[in-house]
Amino acid sequence: MSRLESIDVVRLRWFVAVAQELHFARAAKSLHISRQKLSHTVIDLENELGTKLFVPGAQPTQLTDDGRELLEQAREILARAESAARRDEPEVPAALRVGFVPGVTVSKWTRIWAERFPDVPLEVSALAQADQEAALRTGRVDMCFVRLPIDREGLSAIPLYREVPVVVVQKEHPLSVFDEVRMADLADERLQDASDVDAVGGALELVAAAGGAAIVPHSLARLHHRRDLVYRPMLDVPDTEVALAWPADRTTDLVEEFVGVVRGRSARSSRGQARAEQNEPRKKPAAKKTGGRPAPAKKPTRRRGR
Repeated sequence: MSRLESIDVVRLRWFVAVAQELHFARAAKSLHISRQKLSHTVIDLENELGTKLFVPGAQPTQLTDDGRELLEQAREILARAESAARRDEPEVPAALRVGFVPGVTVSKWTRIWAERFPDVPLEVSALAQADQEAALRTGRVDMCFVRLPIDREGLSAIPLYREVPVVVVQKEHPLSVFDEVRMADLADERLQDASDVDAVGGALELVAAAGGAAIVPHSLARLHHRRDLVYRPMLDVPDTEVALAWPADRTTDLVEEFVGVVRGRSARSSRGQARAEQNEPRKKPAAKKTGGRPAPAKKPTRRRGR
């Protein structure tokens, strides 16, 4: 039996299948080969080893003593071969799962990631704002572009940009000629409830159908843009803030790399800078095209008297 190491593992695997089933037809079916081919392989193996592995003519099929010994050794050889094959297999790169809430545009960052890390999949998924924190804490996503505030207990968060709120009115509304609007200008208006960010589309449909006004983040007004509605920036309503957040105890290398992409670091920049940035004093970032104050409408400024 010392010659076993030189025997093709495929033939050993076929022998083990018969030895375990003790039935040539069932073994051949499990191997997806013909019974005749399996029988010839076993006969060739017996001739090569110079011994009988199965009792001739026995019904049902039975192993000889040499067959039982070969079965034990063959299992060990196959186990070693499978282990070596697993070691030789290239590792499948782990995917980074990133969520984003309504109004956040991630195409720029996904493009840079694909260029910089083509072998690491980036799985991006849209989340309801009401679900942003739960998705992070339950592990459904590794990171998420969130709209603040959130409970930061156990989470790391890097503020990215602020976006100005806008008021949305019908296209023919008197406020449509304003460049900017204050709350005082809305004193006589019926404000539609747009506090639920995930239901902004419905609030704007009400504005289009029944009139009034709705105050929403700029990005959501653009996301739900309609030809019969216009939006104007609000001057005395707090901005909203978008941040990139992830569980602090799961700050992996991939997480740090993605932070670098979002922060605009070059491919040569140190990955470790991501952790240092978490402790930097918070600075008010410059307004970005995706979340900054919208350009004034090209209409004459006119304010109503009060």
